Amino acid sequence: MMRAVLIDDEISNLENLRTLLEKHCPQVSIIATAQSVSDAVDAIEKYLPDLVFLDIQMGDKTGFDVLKLLPSRNFEVVFVTAYDQYGIQAVKFAALDYLLKPVDIEELIKSVNKAEYKLATQIQTSQLDFLLQQLKKPEPNIRKIALQMQGEIRYVILSEIVRCEADNTYTQFFLSSGEKILVSKSLKEYADLLHPNGFLRTHQSHLVNPKYVKSWLKEDGGILLLMSGEKIPVSKPNKDTVKQALQLL
Repeated sequence: MMRAVLIDDEISNLENLRTLLEKHCPQVSIIATAQSVSDAVDAIEKYLPDLVFLDIQMGDKTGFDVLKLLPSRNFEVVFVTAYDQYGIQAVKFAALDYLLKPVDIEELIKSVNKAEYKLATQIQTSQLDFLLQQLKKPEPNIRKIALQMQGEIRYVILSEIVRCEADNTYTQFFLSSGEKILVSKSLKEYADLLHPNGFLRTHQSHLVNPKYVKSWLKEDGGILLLMSGEKIPVSKPNKDTVKQALQLL
């Protein structure tokens, strides 16, 4: 059983989440709830949970304030929020799990299963520390991303990512060192995440860091030649957008 603490400033949200967990996630035992930052810190320090469901927006404070006030963070966190703002972007870059309100049952079950796997395999990560470091910086200055691999979390500098390629429901990252990293998330999720940092979705299966583009080849309607010699297709719907972006470099 995973011992869980639920944190949300609205009692209706706590009751709803409790009901969903009790009905659909029998491996979770709810040991405490809290509605404020101070009560949340007290509950976590007192009960030492395995798993914390943490609301992001809590009145004039946030769930991140809870994490900052804890001397140690030896638990898994699933963020629960109605706000898709910078906080969620930082959570995504840290490869931490999150749920958007209203909570979807299937997504909740997936989040619980992920937490159970990480606890069972005792994967040691510094994701929460990495998240708090990200939150100290303004959004444009995010420079690293956490990539969750089998058995470890890799922290990769964005400028070292040459390109990403879809591999069914997985994404393959190609780094400037020549290393490849396979991550069990879709390319669309990374395209949405990395677009503000200049990455170009050239094709349904390809995402490219323009820093590594050598030239535009006119063959086959449009192909990007990378400095490595690789050729990346540009689909017709993305052609104009990619061209315009390259002209602004």
